[in-house]
Amino acid sequence: MAELRLSEDGLYYWDGRQWISTLSPDGRSRWNGYAWVPVAPMALMAAPVYPHYQQPTTVHVPTPWTKPMQYAVAAWYALSGLYAVSLPFWMSGVMTNAFNQSFQRQAQLNPNVSPPPPEFVSTMTSMMSGALVAAAVIGAAICAVIVIGALMRWTWMFWAVLVFLGLGALSLPINLYSALAGSTYAGNLYGLPSWTHWLSVAVGVPGAALFIWMLVALVRYGPWATTKTTAWPGTSPAPAS
Repeated sequence: MAELRLSEDGLYYWDGRQWISTLSPDGRSRWNGYAWVPVAPMALMAAPVYPHYQQPTTVHVPTPWTKPMQYAVAAWYALSGLYAVSLPFWMSGVMTNAFNQSFQRQAQLNPNVSPPPPEFVSTMTSMMSGALVAAAVIGAAICAVIVIGALMRWTWMFWAVLVFLGLGALSLPINLYSALAGSTYAGNLYGLPSWTHWLSVAVGVPGAALFIWMLVALVRYGPWATTKTTAWPGTSPAPAS
């Protein structure tokens, strides 16, 4: 076994990588390389205890934009969750009517084609209702996780929200065009009423504004409008101005 290497004053020993204090955690004993030796009270008073050197850490500190952004994202997705839960109650009838009108238009364009049986229409209506309920449950669960992540200021949640809002911002021009075109829009396969497209536009505008704000905050500060600073162990970094 290699001999323990002590410093000249006996206050530290070399473990192969760094100097470590020979003083016990309670300050009453000192390791001499072979055994723990009690330390005299006067020696305790005379010999200062030097803590290990610790590297400073990089932390994210909030800025004046941070809390408002957290609350804005949490509030937006709380409202989005309520909106998702309400969809099966009012959107099911709208989609059913649009589905039936689509069959009626096909029958008018092709009189020789027999209309679908009532059982098929009923099955399709039930499937659409079930899909709306499933989408509402999944959407509400995602919104709940986002609300928690925003309040907890999870970094990965910032990027996820930025992607979601960015996709919504990209779809805003399409929703606006379909709202202006109404039922003549080629992408309106089931002939949904124009007010549903205007509702998508009304929902998309605040989301696009929130996306722009988060993007500006990311460029100016960082995720969740926080900025990096150096913190030494045992100290609390001050909020950024």
